[in-house]
Amino acid sequence: MEHVPPPAEELALLDRELARLDARRSQLLVRRAWLLSVLTPPAGPSAMPPAPQFAGPFGPPPTARPSAPFAAPSGPPASQAGPRSAQNVLLTLGGLLLTIAAIAFTLVSWGHMGIGGRSAVLAVVTLAALAAPAVLLRRGLSATAESLAALASVLMILDAYALHRVAMPDADGPGFAAAASAVLAVLWGGYGLLLGRLRLPLPLAVVSAQLPLLLWAWSAGAGATAFGWALLLTAALDCAIAVRGPGLAVRVTACVGCWTTGLLGLLVALTQSVSADVASGAVAPAVLLLAGAALALFGAWRAPRGLAVAGGVLAGLSGVAAVGGVLRAGVDWNWSVPVYLLCGAVLLAAVRAPLPRPVGQGLVWASSTVTVASVLASAPPVGMSLMGTASQLARVWSGAPDAGVRAALGTEGLAWSQLTAAPVVLLVVAGLLGAAHRSWDRLVRAAGPVVSPGPAWRNAAGATATALCWAGLTALPAVLGLSYAAAVSAQSVLTAAAFAVAVRALRRGTGAVGTTALVCGLAGAVSAGLLSLAAQAATYAVFAVLLLVLGAVAVLLDGAAMPTRQLPDARAVRAAAALRITQAVPACGAVVCAMVLARAAGASLGLAGYQAAPLMLAVPGVTVLLGARLRNRPSALPVELTGALSAVVAVIMAVPDRPFLALVLALSGVLAAGTAVRAERRPVAGYLAVALFVLATWVRLSASGVSEPEAYTLPVTVPALAVGVLRRRRDPEASSWTAYGAGLTATLVPSLFAAWVDPHWLRPLLLGVAALVITLAGARLRLQALLLVGGAVLALDAVHELAPYVVQVVGALPRWLPPALAGLLLLVVGATYEQRLRDARRLKETVGRMR
Repeated sequence: MEHVPPPAEELALLDRELARLDARRSQLLVRRAWLLSVLTPPAGPSAMPPAPQFAGPFGPPPTARPSAPFAAPSGPPASQAGPRSAQNVLLTLGGLLLTIAAIAFTLVSWGHMGIGGRSAVLAVVTLAALAAPAVLLRRGLSATAESLAALASVLMILDAYALHRVAMPDADGPGFAAAASAVLAVLWGGYGLLLGRLRLPLPLAVVSAQLPLLLWAWSAGAGATAFGWALLLTAALDCAIAVRGPGLAVRVTACVGCWTTGLLGLLVALTQSVSADVASGAVAPAVLLLAGAALALFGAWRAPRGLAVAGGVLAGLSGVAAVGGVLRAGVDWNWSVPVYLLCGAVLLAAVRAPLPRPVGQGLVWASSTVTVASVLASAPPVGMSLMGTASQLARVWSGAPDAGVRAALGTEGLAWSQLTAAPVVLLVVAGLLGAAHRSWDRLVRAAGPVVSPGPAWRNAAGATATALCWAGLTALPAVLGLSYAAAVSAQSVLTAAAFAVAVRALRRGTGAVGTTALVCGLAGAVSAGLLSLAAQAATYAVFAVLLLVLGAVAVLLDGAAMPTRQLPDARAVRAAAALRITQAVPACGAVVCAMVLARAAGASLGLAGYQAAPLMLAVPGVTVLLGARLRNRPSALPVELTGALSAVVAVIMAVPDRPFLALVLALSGVLAAGTAVRAERRPVAGYLAVALFVLATWVRLSASGVSEPEAYTLPVTVPALAVGVLRRRRDPEASSWTAYGAGLTATLVPSLFAAWVDPHWLRPLLLGVAALVITLAGARLRLQALLLVGGAVLALDAVHELAPYVVQVVGALPRWLPPALAGLLLLVVGATYEQRLRDARRLKETVGRMR
């Protein structure tokens, strides 16, 4: 039989065994730490550990210490500056110091030496500086060679300066500088080619080559045309070097010089071309511009893609400026824009030329740039025609101006004769884009070698054509100086036409064109509406037409369906959302027009603002009926919200007169109650109707000067509560707010207001008792409306009654006591914070479970 010790003895055995295991574990940990210290290499010089001397099976004796000699560090040696690097640094600094000394010697000490000494010093130093880089390059001191080459370059410039001061003091400064820069460019170029490993001389030669022709033109007193040719020839030299030059640094320097001098030369030619009054005066700048265009094409033909496109753009713009400058010479500047536009359109024929694809793309971009610039130059009349109508807001119904539409826009003082070509430009561009939109496939086949536009570009072309056509026709009445009646009629017809295009395009699924036309129609409607405010008859006529047109657009777009089957899911969702917006916006616009007509009717009848407020409620009355008719259509909710905005305007208009305000609130409550008949609007409209009725009651009582509101509110509250009781009996799940909310607030809230201004104690006492009874009833019957309304009224009534005594008590207490009590309260709340949170959640859940 197995012996089982008693529990006490077994516990002692377990304790001894655990102590033995702990001791064993400690020995193993010590041994492990020692082994790690032996095997891990030290970071710096350290002693190699000797073979351990074991005093036992688990580690070294306590007195054992490593005694090996110092070993070399195991990491890589620290990097040191090599002798070559130090030598290059020292020689570079020496070259810089020699350069500074040479400049100081030339400028300061030159006069103390004779002509022979001067020449000898400069010759020796320059030759030494020129010869030293060759020796240094053979020894591998490239940095020092570069420094001495830079010193030699400076010395050569000083030699030229000294030569002018000593040998040729009477020589023309610009002419001598031109010759010197040419000679230096040749010398530096030859020196750089001889010592090909030097990087500085060749770019320096390119930089020096920028100056000879310009300095020569300056010395010769040449005109602007000669300067332009000098710049262009310099650019041609740079272009040749950029194409054939050795090394990247030389080509980059030449490319920068080519673009700089070429653009400056073309800018000079463009200035002369624009300022030419006759065709003969524009020929010379045109030749210069065409030469610049040829140079740009030559460089673009051999340049990388990005530079090739830029060169094509520059060539195209130069050609348009050259031809357009000759054609427009002698013509009024107002008609210069169409000339340049025509030249830019003709430039598109270059897409069929045998040009590299990037160059052809550059020409297309150049034509587009000319077109965009022409449109922007023609935009001011459109902006004045649209924004000027806002000036009628300050003089509504002041009468039709005799000076025509320009007086109505407030722009009769502007030089409209200088803007006559603007509508022509806009309409021409619109026609070109419209033709491209209609013949897109043929255009793509023609432009295939150069550009490959996708369907998005076709939509953009159609939308842009629509917008520009509308803009040109919008500016036409003001540019032609039509009469006010003719301008209003034209704007109304144009707005109707824009909406017709929008309906046609959207029903056919052309979203971009239809949306653009819709936006243009809305902008035109706003402009025409503002313009019509000058005369009463025009206001009625224009807004009636806009009401009919917008209503028709809303009806016609209601059945439009945008094809989204072939679109991805995300795009289909966006397209559907855009279609819903386009369907709702015209309907809302029609409601706004009805609001304007209602307000105009009140003004025509001579009614004050508050007296005309009930007329404004006719609009929401109609929108309530329309909402019931439209039901779940996309435009139903926007139409009703816009009608509600009209009701808000009516309430604001009636604020100055309280009887009319009560009437408007009551009528608005009727409209809200009618909307609440529909189940989908009931959650919002029902409560809104109750609030409006109660508010109308309060305002009516206040307007009548009633000091005892209970006499008028209790006869309403008692039947309302009785109806609520019946409703709860028939439908126990009905909310207490629906059953009792209106009846309770109809009496309690006016009574509370009256109690706050009543100096006596009876009304607050009776109100407090009634509120207490209602609160207890709500808690007993678990009715949320009774509990919250009664509790709120009871709390506010108690605050009003106890406030004077609280103020007196607080005033009698020491100043330190209120902060101390507040701090104590915060400490208590903080100490029981979690419990308070649980109590608050429990209270919220309890109230939420009430009906």
